[in-house]
Amino acid sequence: MTNDATNAAQGTAAAAGHAHGPRMRWAKLAPEVYKAMIGLDAAAKKGLDPTLVELVNVRASQLNKCAFCLHMHTADARKAGETEERLALLPAWEEAAGYYTERERAALALTEAITVLTDGFVPDAVYERAAAVFEETELAQLIALITTINAWNRFGVTTRLAPGQG
Repeated sequence: MTNDATNAAQGTAAAAGHAHGPRMRWAKLAPEVYKAMIGLDAAAKKGLDPTLVELVNVRASQLNKCAFCLHMHTADARKAGETEERLALLPAWEEAAGYYTERERAALALTEAITVLTDGFVPDAVYERAAAVFEETELAQLIALITTINAWNRFGVTTRLAPGQG
């Protein structure tokens, strides 16, 4: 559906120099890096609940404004059993306390702290909150997962990968 608002938004994006389309196919140009990222991604997910993995992937992708990863991971979240309601509330998860478990809330807080790094570090309170609900090995995996999705997001936004395209 195209309307005046959509056309205006597209015009604004184009005027700002954001003609969103792939700049390059980095995976084809740096295949060894891509292969290493696939391996890192698989290793980072090990032992973590698939729904939690996708909540983290979606939230980091929202913060990083990576449309490609958002498209992919919201679909993956649905396949993992995630509900539309929880996906819709994810940007406001702190205000939607009854919708997310304490483990999910701790993981989302850690995701935001690692992704944004506003203070240049992850605050002790955020880390301790996650450490209180995740075993040490799980916490290590969670940190790896968050770091990995942030790397994917940076590849996606830098090369302007388009949603739905590989």
